[in-house]
Amino acid sequence: MTLQELYLALLVGGTVLLASIAAARAAHRIGLPSLLLFLAVGVITGEDVLGLEFDNAALAQSLGTAALAVILVEGGLTTQWSDIKRLLLPAGVLATMGVALSVLVTASGAHWLLGMDWHLALLLGAIVSSTDAAAVFAVLRSLPLPQKVTGLLEAESGFNDAPTIILVLVFSTAATDMPDPAHIAGNVLYQLVVGGLLGLSIGRLGAAALRHIALPSTGLYPLATVAFGIVAFAAAGAANASGIIAAYRAGLVLGNAKLPHRAATRSFAEGTGWLAQIGLFVMLGLLVTPSELPGAVLPAIAVGLVLLLVARPVSVLACLLPFRLPWREQAFISWAGLRGAVPIVLATFPIVSGVEGARDLLNIVFVLVVLFTLVQGPSLPVVARLLRLTRPGALRDIQVETSPLDVLDADLLTLTVPEGSRLKGVTVRELRLPRPTALTLIVREGTTIVPTQDTGLRTGDELLLITTPEVREEAERRLRAIGRRGKLARWLGEQGDLEPSTTRIDA
Repeated sequence: MTLQELYLALLVGGTVLLASIAAARAAHRIGLPSLLLFLAVGVITGEDVLGLEFDNAALAQSLGTAALAVILVEGGLTTQWSDIKRLLLPAGVLATMGVALSVLVTASGAHWLLGMDWHLALLLGAIVSSTDAAAVFAVLRSLPLPQKVTGLLEAESGFNDAPTIILVLVFSTAATDMPDPAHIAGNVLYQLVVGGLLGLSIGRLGAAALRHIALPSTGLYPLATVAFGIVAFAAAGAANASGIIAAYRAGLVLGNAKLPHRAATRSFAEGTGWLAQIGLFVMLGLLVTPSELPGAVLPAIAVGLVLLLVARPVSVLACLLPFRLPWREQAFISWAGLRGAVPIVLATFPIVSGVEGARDLLNIVFVLVVLFTLVQGPSLPVVARLLRLTRPGALRDIQVETSPLDVLDADLLTLTVPEGSRLKGVTVRELRLPRPTALTLIVREGTTIVPTQDTGLRTGDELLLITTPEVREEAERRLRAIGRRGKLARWLGEQGDLEPSTTRIDA
């Protein structure tokens, strides 16, 4: 590559990145999942429109898998362990038995409705049976849902990629002789267990190292944290285990460890996650040929309806029935099985393996993801309200960020009083924050106020508090409690715990 070619590549890449960022803002304003507009940017940039050619399925598979690793590391870093620790068993059952049931039901529908032979039908069922972590994290975290519903869907999306990848690889390389089901089950168990153990070990090693090694620059801490997640992914892959599970598990351990500069780490991880999503979806949009897509519309609708209305509800009901979840929550979980980048990436596996008809599968999967994301994504708030899992204008908890004050061995907490919060009208004295926590500054309508004990809080106030690591969690619980029930929260039995919250507090 010459220097001029490098400049041209950087110009095109930077322009596409900026267009994708603008698309993300547009998607947020109109209530669409960002992945749809990222895919549109790739399709528009491709050979049928602007003329950029990209038809390398093997490269797309490799880069797509690497991007998924980054997305799952970011997902683990931004997931609260307290949100999902009691949901690991049902999430694990959904990610294994649920995937198997979904594959069988979807494959049966593709075989009987589209006349596909069983090999291609099973391959298609495996490709579309994984919920997508990027789509789930992006959509659900903006909804005021019960914590156990959000936590279960997030954990499932982080765990079910590994079984589906194994099934797709098995069906892609077994055109004639299907392997024994016991062999498949053993392979899945090995990948999940070894991948999980490697992710846990490397995550703990990384947490211990980052706590005890003083790095010369603050910016190195976020970089090192994400790097440990990538190392876990690569180490598991080298051991023929699930790198996806290892990356998510390592991110989960690191994200819940008491590491320095956690706010900067979280921001950096979110930035890398967005970059991975943009690159992944744009690349997948480039990979498809728009002129080939119209013929895939009817098959995609047929398979998608089977998946959405039969396969997903059957797998959710069968897997969650022993856990006695209310039927409303099961219904929402059935509807919220979002598909995104993962099925499109998996659709490249049979192309690389040379499976006959694999290109048609890619087109069907691409159209299915686009159409059903258009249906499911924007409808989730409506479905949640109809099922009475949330209410219009439901109160959301205050969002707290923490920054280290190394000299004082203290933390600087910042929060904004949201619309509808019971913090409005409460005086500083009535907060009764645990000592030595102190409210040091209020930013109100662009001006700063040094509060007294009798200063009352208003909606939109940004509060700056100093606290110590020993009482930080108690201070956050007190602020959450008052935000929900007012200054008499303790008398009303509100303790400000995370469990009954509709959204998490970041710390």
